[in-house]
Amino acid sequence: MTEISSLSCLFWLSVVFIIGYVAIAFEQGARVNKAATAILMAIICWSIISFCLPQAGLLNSLQPHFEQAAEIVIFLLGAMAIVEVVDSHRGFTIITNFIVTRSHKKLLFYICIITFFLSSVLDNLTTTIVMISLLRKLIEQKEERMLLGGMVVVAANAGGAWTPIGDVTTTMLWINGQISTIGIIKALFLPSVVAMGIPLFILSFFTTKKELALIDRKTDEMPPYSRLIFWLGIGSLIFVPIFKLLTGLPPFMGMMLGLGFMWLITDIIHAKSGEKREYLRLPHILTKVDISGVLFFLGILLAVSSLEVAGILKGIALWLDYHLSSQAAIACVIGFFSAIVDNVPLVAATMGMYPLSEFPQDAPLWEMIAYAAGTGGSILIVGSAAGIAFMGMEKIRFGWYLKKISLVATLGYLGGFLTYLAFS
Repeated sequence: MTEISSLSCLFWLSVVFIIGYVAIAFEQGARVNKAATAILMAIICWSIISFCLPQAGLLNSLQPHFEQAAEIVIFLLGAMAIVEVVDSHRGFTIITNFIVTRSHKKLLFYICIITFFLSSVLDNLTTTIVMISLLRKLIEQKEERMLLGGMVVVAANAGGAWTPIGDVTTTMLWINGQISTIGIIKALFLPSVVAMGIPLFILSFFTTKKELALIDRKTDEMPPYSRLIFWLGIGSLIFVPIFKLLTGLPPFMGMMLGLGFMWLITDIIHAKSGEKREYLRLPHILTKVDISGVLFFLGILLAVSSLEVAGILKGIALWLDYHLSSQAAIACVIGFFSAIVDNVPLVAATMGMYPLSEFPQDAPLWEMIAYAAGTGGSILIVGSAAGIAFMGMEKIRFGWYLKKISLVATLGYLGGFLTYLAFS
């Protein structure tokens, strides 16, 4: 690969990336969607590279990075669409209807366990939205929901870390070949349980003994075939890594297979309903998919790849290796950084810093990074998509989360990390 030696090129690449990163971090204050910032940042960075490389070298550098980014984007589009199909059919109500206890402590355990395993199949953002929506239907008083909601964030991030489809960053590592399905499950299941279990155990002592006043849930009419769509949707997501093992095809192919299957089934079962059930069919459901979120991932991945091509990420890796000689220390620091900044560009940068030729699939470094980026975001409410969703849905203050959840989430994060080191 052609290397960039121009100092001015490296300087302006760094400046553009830092400005874009700051704009993304302060998205809410600036009121500029982070997808717009990420896309502009990516194109400007690659435009700078175009002045520093010959055209042949430029295209040879861009093509493999674009292909990797496109695979992740297509994968995410399929996953989001399948989740929306299940949600439109109110399939998740099947899970939430099992919760009938009025004990705050029992409800805390039920919610966390359901969230943990649901997040391992869905993404942590979707799981958080589903579970916070459930709590709002169960408990009327916001004050009684807040502690439960905080633990939903912790459980969703922990649950998403130990499967290849539970968190965007883990999915990125899986698609790019840094981790395998069986390898990541074996390595991170127990640490993820500890990351959730420690905060859950501590906070269970601070729950009120007073019975919760649950909202009387009326049995609304469910859309047709809700149970069928729920189980088919979950099965389609679970089948993706199995499909990869069976065929050797990239994960996005398995996700597209699942989406095509769900599309066919919904068209067949709603064929005779006409416009009455149009909202349950894929053309309508696709309008609800978060396209801006997908474009954000595309922009970030392309922007980070420009730094890799320029050799900047390699330089950062050498600096970290020199000052933090332990791989565990490097991964742990990345986890703390993920509580402050978005973990997608962090992991994307790490993938560029450490080549597979030196750190092969399922190397401890990749497993630790998957764990750290997935669970470290729980330390602050702005550190993960799940936390931001909780903040927006319940209007939670940064200070409340810092006071009530951050310390126990940090203890859980460190406890899970030590668990990984002890058993690796």
